[in-house]
Amino acid sequence: MSGLQAKLVLLAERHLTRRRAVRRIKKAKQKAKNIIIDWIEAFLWAAGMVLLINQYLVQAYSIPSGSMIDTLLLQDRIFVNKIVYGPELLPGLGKLSSPVKPKRNDIIIFENPSYISRGTAFDIAQRVIFMLTLAQVDIDRDENGNPKPHFLIKRAAGYSGDTLINKRGDILIRAAGETNAVPEAEFNKARGYTHKVSRLMESANYPALEASGRASAYVDLGVPPPESLVQRAHSAVSTIEYPDYITHETERLSILHAADPDNPRYGVQLAQFRQGWYIAEGRIMPLGDNRDNSRDGRYFGSVQQRKVLGKGAMIHWPLRRIGMIK
Repeated sequence: MSGLQAKLVLLAERHLTRRRAVRRIKKAKQKAKNIIIDWIEAFLWAAGMVLLINQYLVQAYSIPSGSMIDTLLLQDRIFVNKIVYGPELLPGLGKLSSPVKPKRNDIIIFENPSYISRGTAFDIAQRVIFMLTLAQVDIDRDENGNPKPHFLIKRAAGYSGDTLINKRGDILIRAAGETNAVPEAEFNKARGYTHKVSRLMESANYPALEASGRASAYVDLGVPPPESLVQRAHSAVSTIEYPDYITHETERLSILHAADPDNPRYGVQLAQFRQGWYIAEGRIMPLGDNRDNSRDGRYFGSVQQRKVLGKGAMIHWPLRRIGMIK
């Protein structure tokens, strides 16, 4: 083979080798690209499954407050049965009907009646992110960075036809068709309910709390309260961490109503606090098991049964608390 031919053969080999190298690089890039696409597709599929499960079957939820102590503790992570009462078609929009209705004593989750929405688009985004992260990320926060109470979890303590009466923080229940109201503990024992209702207010603090309510009424009227009332009320301000708001307001309204009996606002509120809350047909009264640290139906009233989004099913974290919710 001549020198020229040898050089041509060498150049051809180099060219072919370079082409094969370029092809290998292209194939490697294509393979890497396919892996990324595969990962994206796998993530989207998994996210879709999480959304479907959370929306229609079971949703993860993290307990944000101590309002249900001792049944549920702060930061307990639970699963909520979404299908039992009929799931929503889309987050915050529509709801499928179900033959099963919330029953007395159920642990229920529902949208906070006092919640102020930031718009449908934001609500849907918040719900989707909340579900995708299994209740670990909540973008709906207040000015202090704390999650807003969009959803509440309470016990269905009052049912249609009941009247619930507050007596120094304890609840009396007059069931439909009954003439007498009985203490909640007695009412629950007769029906086999074993959950504990926690109280933070000491009974010895009530005289001071009631005096504080009456003193507040004098201030509202622009009249200096009697010194003896101020002295009795002082300890309520300085020592009671979790005051019974209903009792305080009942005492305040009693003075305001006596001073201005023609003002319907005072009379209506006072009558409700004294006579109790009547639960209309198709509604339910949610109360926290930790009565003195719970913003519940005593503040915003009963809720419609069809607005209940799910039933507390089980605690799945921490491990030492795994179990069914009762």
